[in-house]
Order: sequence, then structure tokens, then C-alpha cells
Amino acid sequence: MQNITDELINKGIKPSFIRVSVLNYLRNTIAHPTIETIYNSLKTLIPTLSKTSVYNTVELLADFGLINVVTIDKNESRYDGDIKFHGHFKCEKCNNLYDFSLLDVNYSDLKNFIINTKDVYFSGICANCVKGGV
Repeated sequence: MQNITDELINKGIKPSFIRVSVLNYLRNTIAHPTIETIYNSLKTLIPTLSKTSVYNTVELLADFGLINVVTIDKNESRYDGDIKFHGHFKCEKCNNLYDFSLLDVNYSDLKNFIINTKDVYFSGICANCVKGGV
């Protein structure tokens, strides 16, 4: 958890127990959780935790570039502790989100543009659901 604390301090963020816990949770999961999932996962560790605290924390972490907000479905935001550039696939059957790496992305058509965010999303049916796993 010391690395998480140092990361927050280096960004000028006070490393409260909630902030450290939320960032640590997001850095150690590949599930792309919702606010509800983060809250349910941490409420036993932090009995005073509220959904509002989780929401405010993830917004702060996202504003400082420590996590990514993944919004494939307009009705739902998910949070990703992996801030390296990569794509996401959302299964329309089981609603799981999967990471995939992006190779050979060509930005030459945008050479005079300023790119602030890069998002690559696909949706469809995941391999597990195709095989009848869900």
C-alpha cells in the first residue's frame, strides 16, 4: 500500500484511508467494477464508507489520471486501475468487460490534432458465452 500512498502524494492528493483503499482495490482487480461493486467490496473493510465517498474518490482519481473511467454503456460507468492504453470489450450477454492490447495503432491522420483521450471499445458476445458458459 506504500506505493499507492506515494502515488497519491506525488499527484498532490492527501492519501486518506478511503482513497488508498479504493485505488489499491482498482489496481488489483481486472473486473472493471462499478461504484456499487467497489462499495460492496470495501464496506466490510471501511464500515463508515458511503457510495458518495466511493463516487467522489473515483472522480478524484480519474481527474488526476490515476484510473480510467470506462463508459461503453451510457447507463453505466466502470473503473479501471490499469492506466496503460488498451481497449475494452463488453459482452452483451454476461456484461463482463475484458481488456485487450492495441497493436500498431496509426495516428498519422491526426498529426495536427491534440489528443486528450483515447478510447477503444467493442461489444458483442465473449468467447465464454459463445461456448454456452453463461
